[in-house]
Amino acid sequence: MFCRKYAFLLILLLLVVKSFSQLNTAPWVADNGDGTYKNPILYLDYSDPDAIRVGDDYYLVASSFNCSPGLPILHSKDLVNWRILNYALPKQIPAEVYDLPQHGKGVWAPCIRFHNGMFYIYYPDPDYGIYVITAKEPAAAWSKPTLVLPGKGIIDPTPFWDEDGKAYLTIAWAASRAGVNSLLTVFKMNADGMSVLDEGKHVFDGHDHHLTVEGPKVYKRNGFYYIFAPAGGVPTGWQLILRSKNIYGPYEEKIVMDQGTTNVNGPHQGAWVDTKTGEHWFLHFQDKGAYGRIVHLQPMTWKNDWPVIGVDNDGDGKGEPVLVYKKPNVGKVYPVSVLPVSDEFNTDSLGVQWQWHANEKIQWYSLLKGRGFLRLFTYPQPKDAVNLWPSSNLLLQKFPAPVFTATTKVKYHVDNDNWQNKKAGLLIMGNDYAYLSLQKNDKGYTVAMVVCKDALKGGTEKIVEEKTIAGAEAYLSVHVSAPDAMCKFSFSENGTDFIDIGTSFKSIPDKWIGAKVGLFCNSNFGEKVGGYADVDWFRINK
Repeated sequence: MFCRKYAFLLILLLLVVKSFSQLNTAPWVADNGDGTYKNPILYLDYSDPDAIRVGDDYYLVASSFNCSPGLPILHSKDLVNWRILNYALPKQIPAEVYDLPQHGKGVWAPCIRFHNGMFYIYYPDPDYGIYVITAKEPAAAWSKPTLVLPGKGIIDPTPFWDEDGKAYLTIAWAASRAGVNSLLTVFKMNADGMSVLDEGKHVFDGHDHHLTVEGPKVYKRNGFYYIFAPAGGVPTGWQLILRSKNIYGPYEEKIVMDQGTTNVNGPHQGAWVDTKTGEHWFLHFQDKGAYGRIVHLQPMTWKNDWPVIGVDNDGDGKGEPVLVYKKPNVGKVYPVSVLPVSDEFNTDSLGVQWQWHANEKIQWYSLLKGRGFLRLFTYPQPKDAVNLWPSSNLLLQKFPAPVFTATTKVKYHVDNDNWQNKKAGLLIMGNDYAYLSLQKNDKGYTVAMVVCKDALKGGTEKIVEEKTIAGAEAYLSVHVSAPDAMCKFSFSENGTDFIDIGTSFKSIPDKWIGAKVGLFCNSNFGEKVGGYADVDWFRINK
């Protein structure tokens, strides 16, 4: 008993030390530890956030576009400290499409709801329509997608179940597919939310004063139906509220938050949640270019049955974002935590922060229990590929902060007669991209800094600088600095002495998503099979 007691205390101490170490090195911590928080609460690209409270738990979902697994579900107890709980969409459908990268397509703005003991996520694929998936528990496996409303350009769904049992689905329109936008439309659904029953009715037209109105979220309070809808465009818009005594309108309109005197551009598109203590809060995003659409938390109050989001310093009923504020009162105090960004590859599962650029294939890598490293195989690129844009097997994660350093230890294996046009390395991916690669040639091993401009338009790669190294193992590193996400690469052969290589590279977004950082290992199409990179660890620090 004595030994077991002290073993337990030792394990607890180790967990505390590990937690403290993670917080001490984390590139961004929103919880100030003094009862306040700072925005953004998530300095990561969780675009188009939607959230709900179920009991003491908060769940947040976000767009994932072409990245897989898709539909991330985050969990929090206090709206400030979050963890990645699950991905509701392990693979996107139709598989024959999403087995290849579809930049900017896939899962757009989703909506999560809890109804009659069931969790629902409605998500749009702008090329196919509105899907719904369900689960009894958010951390469990979700159902296969059901196509509720087929059609091109139908986006941003929100379901609503009224007190009388009637169900509705409100959507917006993407001009790129539908030929029209700035309209909000309500459809009737059957009671279980699995099919649409009519042709729909437009309930709001934003062309006069609120161009690009989209992202509707429907709620009901004090007899009013409310549609929370962003307008004015992602980088520059505002938060619009519509209210009516009838779900079909007519709707009154009011802008309840804009940028005001702050540097938080385009504050909109999100979710209203409450606490058990009676507080109201609003989660939304801000577009930060290469850093993606990062998530903010705003206090929210009600005045004359209109919400006021942020702080209203002049009393006109329109708020502006807060940068530092008192944490939500959820009835308890929860520990400070951060999302994972590093991975030691010591288990048989990848860290939950990782996503591929298309539906995962098991033959891209191996991660065996007890081995202590990730093995990436030199998987061939598509036949006509001139750069990494069409490559599926890019293992990437979101930028986690305005300033950070990512470092990885890689050992490259390739046969003496089978090294041509194969490489592995550390990648900053976007419409322009850059990487640090390990390669072998007829003279030995090299490290190269490579840049590709206009990847989506077929731009080709350029070797900026290449250096010979003594062996097959190297430490590869990139430092990302604010405010413009400038990247500087370096490498080391001993893990201590790092040498700068190449030139500074300005990262830019991918299509609808921020830039990403991660790993790749590939070969040109048609090369002889063989070769792999063993990644000992991948670490991100301040």
